[in-house]
Amino acid sequence: MSNNDIRIDERYISFKNINCFENACCVIDNMLRVLENPKNMNIYWKKIVPMIPKAYFTRDPKDDEKEAVLYLVCSNSFYLDELFEKANDEKGMKALSVCELECC
Repeated sequence: MSNNDIRIDERYISFKNINCFENACCVIDNMLRVLENPKNMNIYWKKIVPMIPKAYFTRDPKDDEKEAVLYLVCSNSFYLDELFEKANDEKGMKALSVCELECC
């Protein structure tokens, strides 16, 4: 094995100290805050909000074995970006950017 080869046990070392569950929860926190304003709510978000996994509400990553919270955020990142941009919500845009760069 050469020095450039990555051992199997090191393959995901770059994610070691990143809390993707909390990053995704932070994005959902901001999404729900922005959606409190009725002008930001539409039929798309009315379908997405009920899909928020139970683990988000319990804030327990052990309830999220299949990483459904992160999946919800990553699979809707384009729409979340549009939501935060239209609402001119810097906090939401920052949370989404961190989550996308570190986890998605």
